[in-house]
Amino acid sequence: MFSHFLLTFCSPRVAWLIGWALILEYTIGGSAVARGISPNLALFFGGPNSLPWILARHELPWLDVVVDPCAAALVFLVTALLCVGIKESTFVQGIVTVLNCCVMLFVIIAGTYIGFQTGWVGYKVSGGFLPYGVNGMLAGSATVFFAYIGFDSVASTAEEVRNPQRDLPLGIATSLTICCSLYMLVSVVIVGLVPYFAMDPDTPISSAFARHGMQWAMYLVTSGAVLALCSTLMGSLLPQPRILMAMARDGLLPSFFSDVSEKTQVPVKSTIITGICAASLAFFMDVSQLAGMVSVGTLLAFTIVAVSILILRYVPPDEVPLPSSLQTSFRLSQECDEEKVGSPLGDGNHEQGTSEIKDVIVVESINDPLIEKQLYANKLDELNRRKTAARSIASVCVGVLILTASASVTFLPFLVMCLFCVFGGLLLLAGLGMLSWIDQDDGRHSFGHSGGFICPFVPLLPVMCILINTYLLINLG
Repeated sequence: MFSHFLLTFCSPRVAWLIGWALILEYTIGGSAVARGISPNLALFFGGPNSLPWILARHELPWLDVVVDPCAAALVFLVTALLCVGIKESTFVQGIVTVLNCCVMLFVIIAGTYIGFQTGWVGYKVSGGFLPYGVNGMLAGSATVFFAYIGFDSVASTAEEVRNPQRDLPLGIATSLTICCSLYMLVSVVIVGLVPYFAMDPDTPISSAFARHGMQWAMYLVTSGAVLALCSTLMGSLLPQPRILMAMARDGLLPSFFSDVSEKTQVPVKSTIITGICAASLAFFMDVSQLAGMVSVGTLLAFTIVAVSILILRYVPPDEVPLPSSLQTSFRLSQECDEEKVGSPLGDGNHEQGTSEIKDVIVVESINDPLIEKQLYANKLDELNRRKTAARSIASVCVGVLILTASASVTFLPFLVMCLFCVFGGLLLLAGLGMLSWIDQDDGRHSFGHSGGFICPFVPLLPVMCILINTYLLINLG
């Protein structure tokens, strides 16, 4: 859990911020998915505006919004199902996922056949392959980033994996590879069938087949889309109450959110609140607005976690605060130890609610001047290393902000933009070079469970993550 990780190794404020970023990700992601279901359902009734009046979209001129009762109703329906239990939903989601993959393969194969028959008219537009340039492509990538938010849920299964050091990265890489391959192939085919400016923003795939006279394929694709969106809606709303419950147990939210039903073992109160918020957003807000908000929360969470990895590897805290959810068990274990062998806390300087991770050097006597001098020199070297690492991390963050902001703005003169880009790039490279040169903290060898997953290629991988995510965030604006 991102919020638990940041609460342990950064601060409660950062953990609270990222916890709410994840809330933004899942709740608004579910709302965006629900908002996309009603246009697909309308195709079964004869057209975009053919749903029954009570479920159809209506424009409210005084608010300048288009409300979607069908989306809100679907969110409430899924919320009620999640309050009852989730055992049955797992099997259903597995079946729907298989059907969704089959439909996507059909789109790729049938769309490729139509494309060769019609000459790929979508690629014969006057603007070329990138009509809005590289920045336009990256801005679009940042917006649709929310389509990939499901892969972070793979990390939440780390405790159930037998060999997390091998299976966890393999699972994340495999799921991302499959999803990226299918998404990219579908996009390549659909853009080739219909020019991007002529696509229906609500039902692009179904309408693409309809434009080429394949009505039966339109209904097949629409059926798969509705099933997939319903499954995704359930998957988006399912983790949200658990995030609220985990934050409440860690003391970041009121204990009200951690209440679990004795009958169903489901956090019903958190689930209902999540459903109400998601239904309200789905009822009032447009998909494009929701997608941008989801991407902001997701990219922000991943960026801060990447910075936290650098902090953990180079300048970890000397004392780790125990979350509220663990303090009770820690206190009970401490009392049992005191009854058996006396107090293990020595002079009582160990504060309740913290866990020390300092290295302890035990010697019979430190009256030897040589030993004292060596210990003092080691402590001074470690202090200097931590200061250098902290300045290097700050240099990386500042350099990334200057570089990405300068590369994204359009109102600056070209020469000024280049100067800022060079300055930011030098700061970034200087910080990365120093982090590569200095040693990492020795505590990384004993952190977590033996055989657990350890982020590879530090500091290069976290720095690249910070750079790319920040650039996408700026392009969202």
